[in-house]
Amino acid sequence: MQIEVFKSKIHRVKVTQAELHYVGSITLDETLMEAANIIENEKVQIVNVNNGERFETYVIKGEKNTGTVCLNGPAARKVQVGDIIIIVSYGIMDFEEAKSHQPKIIFPDNNNRLT
Repeated sequence: MQIEVFKSKIHRVKVTQAELHYVGSITLDETLMEAANIIENEKVQIVNVNNGERFETYVIKGEKNTGTVCLNGPAARKVQVGDIIIIVSYGIMDFEEAKSHQPKIIFPDNNNRLT
């Protein structure tokens, strides 16, 4: 049996941009992506701490060490610049493998940088 489990999380980053007229996605600082074991085009869930919105999109790689967290397209309507969000990714794995899986969680600072 295969199950979907929590793979990784970027906990509490600040939205730096919201670009409505863009193909839908989230652009993330490549440094954050690498630290959280998230790859370009991966599906992620976005949880907005400020307004309770929860939605899914996919990741576009942003410039390294910029702190970029930009919601694009229709997702831009679900956030405001300055909102705090949590970015969660999930993986599908064998039931037995999932029992010992340890998710990768990162906690960036107030400027979306790793400490």
